[in-house]
Amino acid sequence: MIESRRIRREKKTISVMIGMYCRARHNSAIVPCEECGALLLYAHLKIDTCVFHDHKPVCNECRVHCYSRAMREEVRKVMRFSGPRMLLAHPVLGVRHMVDRIHRPERRGS
Repeated sequence: MIESRRIRREKKTISVMIGMYCRARHNSAIVPCEECGALLLYAHLKIDTCVFHDHKPVCNECRVHCYSRAMREEVRKVMRFSGPRMLLAHPVLGVRHMVDRIHRPERRGS
């Protein structure tokens, strides 16, 4: 399956957010560190296997919670830290993510 621009952008956004969090919190020489790298792989897997595909809402607006409870809490930590900083560090990605939160794509056939 070919990834849509929306899915690629969501993957890039979560990658940037995890990278910002990892650099600030883990002081690792390699970003992402092992722990953050595992979270990133998990997030990408969940984005790839989302049941909504191209009509996917942002994860915290989704009615289907596919992340495990522990991973969901880890992503929340990353979002709480990186979210406010996105507009300064990556303004285009930050604004696009906010637009994606507001724009709720309708599922085809619904």
